[in-house]
Amino acid sequence: MQPNDNDPLSRAQAPAPLTPPGQLGNSTSAASGMVRSQPLVGTAPREGFLTGSFVWMFVGVLLSAISAAFVMGNEQLQQQVVELWLPLLIGQLVLVFAITFLIQRISSLVALGLFFVYALTMGLTLGIIVLAYVGTIGISGVVSAFAGAAGIFGGAALYGVVTKRDLTSLGGILFMGLIGLIVVMFLQLFFFADSSTASLIIGILGVIIFTGLTAWDVQRLKNGAIPGINKDSATVMGALTLYLDFVNIFLMLLRIFGSSR
Repeated sequence: MQPNDNDPLSRAQAPAPLTPPGQLGNSTSAASGMVRSQPLVGTAPREGFLTGSFVWMFVGVLLSAISAAFVMGNEQLQQQVVELWLPLLIGQLVLVFAITFLIQRISSLVALGLFFVYALTMGLTLGIIVLAYVGTIGISGVVSAFAGAAGIFGGAALYGVVTKRDLTSLGGILFMGLIGLIVVMFLQLFFFADSSTASLIIGILGVIIFTGLTAWDVQRLKNGAIPGINKDSATVMGALTLYLDFVNIFLMLLRIFGSSR
């Protein structure tokens, strides 16, 4: 299957604060670095593809949750994560790019291993982000944001599965919205860092964009339109995509809740 020049670029977001953790606030603590890469040639078989992607996605979220909880309960590790913030961010971006661009050249087992490493390291940074928000919105606020993210993600995923509408054209619009969101986030970082209103607007737009991307990605998964050498490697790529959708919805909800305090 040849790539379509009109199709949007495939997404690989690496959520992480745009400033050091010590400077986290309403404007930056839920910011995420987001990049997109050119889709690879090839379409995976459809049988079992969607189910497998969701299974590995949930395993990745579980690994991140365990890693984040470990960081939150260990003050020494928290300090180490803060000190290694930039190397961790760079490493996460490298892992995302490695999985995305090498998915057709490496075995599915290696790709899955890289995805698990990515999820574990993401848990380290997410633990620091959550700690920053616990101080402003409390544990109940963080739990509410996670539950809200799960509900929004689940609803969007269900829509992507059952809808008869072709969401292909929606992908291009969402991609442009994502680029605009990144630009606005950087502008806020440098010019409106203390603006809770700007943070709220960015959070709302982010939830809308990633909700749409979730439905679009799930439909692509259902149709087998994810690059990969075989079903297994393509399933890993699908799991990474869904994981990033969910984590970004969660981060944007944290931003919304934090902007109200």
